[in-house]
Amino acid sequence: MDYEVNYINSEIKLSCYSGKLFKTEAAFNDHLLVWLISGETKMILADSAMVFGAGCVFLIPRNQVATIINTPKDGLPHKAVAMHLSTARLRKFYLDKEVQKKTVVDKIISFDQHPFLQSYLASLIPYFDLQDQFPEDIAWLKITEAISILRTIDKRTDSILDNFEEPHKLELVSFMEKNFMFNLPLAKFSYLTGRSLTTFKRDFSKAFNTTPQRWLTRKRLELAYYQLTEKQKRPVEICYETGFENLSHFSYAFKKQYGCAPTELISRNNTIG
Repeated sequence: MDYEVNYINSEIKLSCYSGKLFKTEAAFNDHLLVWLISGETKMILADSAMVFGAGCVFLIPRNQVATIINTPKDGLPHKAVAMHLSTARLRKFYLDKEVQKKTVVDKIISFDQHPFLQSYLASLIPYFDLQDQFPEDIAWLKITEAISILRTIDKRTDSILDNFEEPHKLELVSFMEKNFMFNLPLAKFSYLTGRSLTTFKRDFSKAFNTTPQRWLTRKRLELAYYQLTEKQKRPVEICYETGFENLSHFSYAFKKQYGCAPTELISRNNTIG
């Protein structure tokens, strides 16, 4: 199998992927603490990209919109431990804590290789071999330990983990123009803009005079065309960075819009050049 997952419980898992690459879209309901044991993870955000290698530990805030591309590297699979830090867990943790309020940080945090954190993460590995159900009280202790260590080694952590606000109603046009390249369900787009799905579709129609599906496809193809002609990126790169499910879907939609496949456009431009 190319992809295997072992669980300590529903909130802590060890994944191992040995195929070419594995892509997913992020806008998780929980914060996600990731320890990358081997391989490489590329996080594509609306205005930047981040690349993490073996040994990196990073925290993805809940509702952070991103495209995640996981790839094996140096002959090793993409192997990572991921821990979900749910709102319910965090409310319980912070109930008796005094936290100095600071500017809210809503971006991905990468942690230095602190001995506290490294020894803690290594201690999780043996638990993945357990055949019996992991006791809830021990799971709570391990999650509490993780939160305590993060707060100790990076003071920015509280501004993410102790923030329980839900998305408020955002200006729709600017949000969609910034995030159209992420292949999220419409229900997730509506939630992130602080709307019900019905209200989202209604507001979208008023703002763009078309349906979300048609507008998203057009915007993604326009971005893909620009990256092909101006940035000289490969079709396989563009496919995953502009919100398409796979290369064949991207090629079909591109040819329907522009009359030629992405590879044909590249060959034509190279000939002219």
